[in-house]
Amino acid sequence: MKLGYQINTWTGVLADAFGVGSVKDAFYGNVIMPFPVEKMEEAFDDIATAGFQGVELFDGQIMPFAENPNQLVDMLKKKNLELAGVYSGANFIFKEVLPEELFKIGKVVKVAKSLGAGFIVLGGGALRHDGVREEDYKAAAYGLDETAKVIKDAGLKSCYHPHFGTIGFEWNQLERVMKFSSVNLCPDTAHIALGGSDNLKVVNTFGDRINYIHLKDLADGNFVELGEGKLPIADIVAALKKKGYDGWLTVELDATKRTPLESARINKKYLDKIL
Repeated sequence: MKLGYQINTWTGVLADAFGVGSVKDAFYGNVIMPFPVEKMEEAFDDIATAGFQGVELFDGQIMPFAENPNQLVDMLKKKNLELAGVYSGANFIFKEVLPEELFKIGKVVKVAKSLGAGFIVLGGGALRHDGVREEDYKAAAYGLDETAKVIKDAGLKSCYHPHFGTIGFEWNQLERVMKFSSVNLCPDTAHIALGGSDNLKVVNTFGDRINYIHLKDLADGNFVELGEGKLPIADIVAALKKKGYDGWLTVELDATKRTPLESARINKKYLDKIL
């Protein structure tokens, strides 16, 4: 297994303001926009120093490198880091909007490929203001499958990340999305637990479709470093191994009370202990 890290611990995340007016420009952004290259270099340095092998970035973080991908490639090479994945997403359930979303993700995929990324991690699946309709599950599944085709055609791998506030958050919702789609899965240990699901049940049920994972712990509803919460992270990783999983274990911790480097070192120490 390879160990990766999402850099949102260093950057925070906000939706790009342009996406409010135009779906085709709805990228994930940062608290500071545009994101300073120096801050990205700091994150890469800390991640490498802590002993991780790769990073995951948001789509809005890679798009500024569309015209000069070698700048980011060189930054990663300097720290001996791989670009494990790029996180993107869409509403997926609105038929008329889906072509715009596929266009946007197509742009992301093109840049991600030029940067040597391995995965596109897909968040989303909109919740309507008046609740989920049964047909939304099939629509989300169709949207995810169509998106996965775009990603596969480019030679990259895709996976669906069930997230708080989206259509696949709860167990009965995730079951429906997975039933109606063929998309692979990226469980996020803390989001799975927040949705009332059992991580081990998710691994045992969908293990043959899990090709990427986000790891973080959970304590009193808050995201915390691995080993500092109540989730059975060691058991989850062991269950993945039993299913034959040998991919990325990507730590994703949205915020920490420590410095990002201190947090990364704690997470790495825990992973070293259980692997």
